[in-house]
Amino acid sequence: MGGGARELAGYLAALGGWVAALAAAALPQWRQSSYAGDAIITAVGLHEGLWMSCAAQSTGQVQCRLHDSLFSLAVHIQASRALMVISLLLGFFGIIVSVVGMKCTKVGEEDPITKSRIAVAGGVLFILCGLCTLAAVSLYATRVTYDFFSTNTPINARYEFGSALFIGWGAASLTLLGGSLLCCSCPAKERQGQQYYRQSQPSTAREYV
Repeated sequence: MGGGARELAGYLAALGGWVAALAAAALPQWRQSSYAGDAIITAVGLHEGLWMSCAAQSTGQVQCRLHDSLFSLAVHIQASRALMVISLLLGFFGIIVSVVGMKCTKVGEEDPITKSRIAVAGGVLFILCGLCTLAAVSLYATRVTYDFFSTNTPINARYEFGSALFIGWGAASLTLLGGSLLCCSCPAKERQGQQYYRQSQPSTAREYV
């Protein structure tokens, strides 16, 4: 795969991961009611996310309510919120920087070495974006798992993984993959030029012989 094609593939993968991370952050299905074991099946299914909680009735009607207070939220929700916001900001800047640094664009610098360096910077931003998304989703999932197996949690108050968690894991994977491909756009021509320059320089010993 050529350098331009690799950059384009990495950019598209990272862009898709960022869009998926945005969707995961907005969805309220980070955890959902569990009906495992002896749990009583009710006509109302509960879903909770970072920003709101929803109740879905068997008739298809869904009622959602935003979380009342930031300070009343659990620590893992606040941490996941912060990580997702940081992730989306890093990904947004990564999108802009990568467009400038890609070889297939005519934006910004025309020097291929400079553009490669900018593309690598965009890849680093995407990798940081993926790591923040992975940390946020994994932290929330760890808390859901702990509460599910805790003996202090009533059976009818247990929750399982929601679809937003799986979307978040997929988003983190795509963003990390895309960022890694962009980071492969190292300025190889600069290294080859330096090696050629060293080989072309005659040694002082040969000059005086």
